[in-house]
Amino acid sequence: MNTNSNIFVPPHCPNSNCPFHSGLRQRWRFKRIGYHWSHCQKKRIPRFLCLCCRRSFSSQTFATTYWLKKPEVLGQLVMKTVGCMANRQIARDLRVAPSTIDRQLARLGRHCLLYHTQQMQAAKPASAVVIDGFVSFEHSQFWPFHHHPAIEPGSDLIVYFTDSEVRRSGTMTDAQKRKRERLEQQYGRPDPKAVLKDVTHLLEVVAGGQEHLTVLSDEHQAYPRAIRKLPCEVTHLVTSQGRRMHNRLPGEPGGYAAHSRPITSGRRSLVERRQASAERSVGERAKARRPRPRRADGWRCEC
Repeated sequence: MNTNSNIFVPPHCPNSNCPFHSGLRQRWRFKRIGYHWSHCQKKRIPRFLCLCCRRSFSSQTFATTYWLKKPEVLGQLVMKTVGCMANRQIARDLRVAPSTIDRQLARLGRHCLLYHTQQMQAAKPASAVVIDGFVSFEHSQFWPFHHHPAIEPGSDLIVYFTDSEVRRSGTMTDAQKRKRERLEQQYGRPDPKAVLKDVTHLLEVVAGGQEHLTVLSDEHQAYPRAIRKLPCEVTHLVTSQGRRMHNRLPGEPGGYAAHSRPITSGRRSLVERRQASAERSVGERAKARRPRPRRADGWRCEC
């Protein structure tokens, strides 16, 4: 949003309890009540007053840099994190605390999610999508979860995504098995059908009332069962190619950044860590380079 003091007009009242916070915009009345000087931005910030709820606010209320002491960090942070620069390296380069980088990455991720949601409201449903989940973990490998992005093959646009908490699997020592059992007794065991339920929800949203949908995926066993629950006609194309950089699934490159930097902060709750992983993945995917054109062979149809 352009917050230039000469042309800025507030889009709505920022007070969530005000009737003009959303909707009824045509009848909303406000007035300008002067300026205040921003020391970090070295410019005047216009202030306004809502004539309905009498809440005052400024143009900074609607800015990405709201309440930031160093607003110049955001613009540099985007390209550095997309270039797979580690958070502590970015902090040293920008001369800020590592916790500042963590918070600003989460802020950028939330803005990406909000912008994506706003743009998708007016978008047409995708006629073909690629679904290809990738696995990350929260705090430790005893808390794995799956991201399930649905990506449009031609544009690499993330149409929608979900995530599923899963149980730790694979080879474990006896001590690790005992620890997993102890954690499950304390916090509960993840739903064994979580992946199926979340992929079903993913495809229901992506289908958007269409009569026909083309789904490209790997050989995950939950995908055919989720597709059978859809009310529309679905063409399911499957590839068995391994997870390599030249995989034809557009979802693969988007997962490498999340794999390379798991969310390991012990001071966050599990929900916060999973949210941070989603914010980081969407933020990095939003600025990722377009992959090279992929060949169309290697698929088999499971209609």
